[in-house]
Amino acid sequence: MLKQKAVENFKKGYSCSESVVKAAIDEGLLPVDFLPVATSFSGGMSSGCLCGAIAGSQMVIGYIHGKGKTEKARALAKEFIDEFKKSHKAACCRALTAGFDFHSPERKAHCVNMVYDCAKILEIILEKELSKA
Repeated sequence: MLKQKAVENFKKGYSCSESVVKAAIDEGLLPVDFLPVATSFSGGMSSGCLCGAIAGSQMVIGYIHGKGKTEKARALAKEFIDEFKKSHKAACCRALTAGFDFHSPERKAHCVNMVYDCAKILEIILEKELSKA
């Protein structure tokens, strides 16, 4: 369900990072007041570095599995990146969106795929961990 909600959020105007985080909020995984944290991570933290959808996914993993909780956040973060790179070869926003004008509809259409893929991987990781509990 995360992947559909994340894509819906992105199409409604939320950024890539916000879309994934808001989907997790909508699923009851994060508190509502967490959303603003994701804002500065979109567009590769406005520098073209780490893909915002990846950053949003990593925030969700950290919130659920970070320090004082399951302590699995770093291992799951690596698992997430490894899985993402199987399909996309890179995690850098600039590399993933090379050839697109930043504000173009083509780039937005391309980024919908990144949001979907990230939310899908996140969903799989979270479900797998939940089944272990």
